[in-house]
Amino acid sequence: MSHQPTKGHQIINQVLLHPDSQGTDINLWFDGNGGTGLENALSDPAAIIATIQEAGLRGLGGGGFPTYKKWQFVADQEVSPDKYLICNGNEDEPGTFKDAYLLSHSPHQVIEGALIAALASQINKIVFYINPEQISSLNNIRQAVEQWKTCDYYTLIEAQLGCSLSIRVMESSGHYIGGEETAAIESVEGNFPFPRGKPPFPAVSGVYGCPTLINNMETLANVSHILRKGSEWFKALGLGDSTGTKIYCLSGDVLKPGVFELPMGTPLEDLIYIHGGGMLQDKELKAVFTGGVSSSILTPKDIDVPLDFDSVRQRGSSLGTGAMIVVSEGTGIVKRVTEYVNFYAHSSCGQCPPCKTGTFYISQLLNKIDTGQASSADLESLKNLCKFLPGSGRCHLLDGAVIIVDSSLHHFLDEYKSSLNG
Repeated sequence: MSHQPTKGHQIINQVLLHPDSQGTDINLWFDGNGGTGLENALSDPAAIIATIQEAGLRGLGGGGFPTYKKWQFVADQEVSPDKYLICNGNEDEPGTFKDAYLLSHSPHQVIEGALIAALASQINKIVFYINPEQISSLNNIRQAVEQWKTCDYYTLIEAQLGCSLSIRVMESSGHYIGGEETAAIESVEGNFPFPRGKPPFPAVSGVYGCPTLINNMETLANVSHILRKGSEWFKALGLGDSTGTKIYCLSGDVLKPGVFELPMGTPLEDLIYIHGGGMLQDKELKAVFTGGVSSSILTPKDIDVPLDFDSVRQRGSSLGTGAMIVVSEGTGIVKRVTEYVNFYAHSSCGQCPPCKTGTFYISQLLNKIDTGQASSADLESLKNLCKFLPGSGRCHLLDGAVIIVDSSLHHFLDEYKSSLNG
């Protein structure tokens, strides 16, 4: 089968993965046109949110929610002594490693984006919330933040805000659940990252009851470039109706796994066969776990899907964080799903009994099936759990575990049946 590149595939690594300057030296960042976006933001703070809206930037941590709406919600909350921005870099889901790359190689674009967000929403407290296992990310962001605190822009921002600006770097709990936005709020307050119920939403009542904006690192990394080059430039980077670029984390059974910054809307086929070099040992594609491991599986019939939020959703899955885990023919889906659900069962915080017990029982059933010890009754129990459990937890963890199991049952039921003992 011949795989020809789609028009636009050549736009690689032009914005986030290889900006004008990398590293932690702030002077090199400024020499490479860094700071220009912030200057434009300082010259007209009232226009920032409109510019982000025109650009069509969406949240790139998984949800795809329009960024400008989050910023506007927080900006509209006027009665509060403090407003918070949590820059979320917890990133603990299997197959996801884009934020670690950004922070390790080019932290200044993330910091500048956070400062512009603070100006837009009148935020005076910024927290960089980083997975403790990402040592390089933590070291680099700490060095970079200290340099920003001593530069002239910092004083100008405080003058615009009319108060002092606080920036700190903190280690997250290291738990998968710590990346959920209300769990991140609990962590910032010094508590165990138990997710909170909603409403109230963070924009109204977040850290210590103050309005709180929570953005992913990749989302913030785009902001300074948009403010420097304009919304039309950003829109033109995408394919079809999509705007901007997306960092895709490609792993699994491909020749060239890694991080690839490509136009939003790049077809899955291009990602795997052009940029990823194709399948290992020239095997056939069997399945792709999209958006990490908490989304529905895509199969070869969906190889043409444009990798953007809306197109992937139309195929019944989710773009999520942009992580694509490729599985080749010959690999057992039951074993792979069992490994992922074991991760979820281990990661449950235990706050919601249906989640704690549900992921445990699903994990137990999958392990029985995978090792050939299960009966047809066990398979029926697994199917029933997938029907009853969704929506019974405070966060997405339980639903994510169910989605991956339910999707695998839909596409690969024969593999489950062939693993049964009777």
